[in-house]
Amino acid sequence: MSSTEPTMTILVYSDDRTTRDKVRLAIGRRPAADLPKVEFVEVATHAAVIRTLDAGGIDIAILDGEAVPAGGMGIARTIKEEIFQSPPVLVLIGRPQDAWLATWSRAEAVVSHPLDPIEVASAVAELMRGRAAGVPAAS
Repeated sequence: MSSTEPTMTILVYSDDRTTRDKVRLAIGRRPAADLPKVEFVEVATHAAVIRTLDAGGIDIAILDGEAVPAGGMGIARTIKEEIFQSPPVLVLIGRPQDAWLATWSRAEAVVSHPLDPIEVASAVAELMRGRAAGVPAAS
């Protein structure tokens, strides 16, 4: 008899494969012992973000604010306005002074480059706990 362990799916958007790798490695298989394992969906374009979110099944979206040509903050704002029941969003920003822009984007969490693995895992863990508890994402 096999049991299927619950998982949460995290979308990671960046045009930079290295950034996607750093995010994935920071989170690992599960960002905290009290949370389910994670599965990653990696995308490198704005269109892929929208297509993936429209398809459903994403629990958390991590968007690179430094991605080009479409930055994660603009995409975050778009999905908050256009995707019904959008998942919570973590935006990766270029520098701590840009945190006010993340407020404009309506992201629930912000981490600045260079990415600190502990900070990334902690932010994702908090978003996952909220999602598991049924707390709606900001809209």
